[in-house]
Amino acid sequence: MSSDDGLYRGDAPSSPPPHQPAVGAAPGHGAPPGYGPPLGYAPPPGHGAGYGPPPGYGLPPGYGPPPGYGPPPGYPGHFRRPTNTMAILALVMAFVFAPAGLVLGVVARRQIRETGEEGDGLALAGIIIGAIACALVVLALVLWFVALASLSSVSFGP
Repeated sequence: MSSDDGLYRGDAPSSPPPHQPAVGAAPGHGAPPGYGPPLGYAPPPGHGAGYGPPPGYGLPPGYGPPPGYGPPPGYPGHFRRPTNTMAILALVMAFVFAPAGLVLGVVARRQIRETGEEGDGLALAGIIIGAIACALVVLALVLWFVALASLSSVSFGP
């Protein structure tokens, strides 16, 4: 007996090679030696191979998997809506160039309402951060002009 007994070696061919007939099988049918279940193995009565537990041996009602648990992410059956690209750009541009982030955020939220994509929170964050940054820039400019105007009216000489 070797160490790789019982390992899966692929599906058994539908017929053995012409020079090697299957042992105990009609010519042209069955798997060649070394394929299939180990010798002396037979599934329990009423239990087909690979078809779940026999009748009467299943889980009692109410003991199945918890509701709301689907297949793990990345497996078939799990679909996540894509994130709106403009919403991502709105958040990034809010830090780089605030007015662009503000405008992109407004446009992204309109697109998200129409398409149902993800990213509404990103677009809203881009709008809020862009608006705050724009307000701070406007406030700084107003204070700068007030400071220049007050300095220009002061005379330093006779």
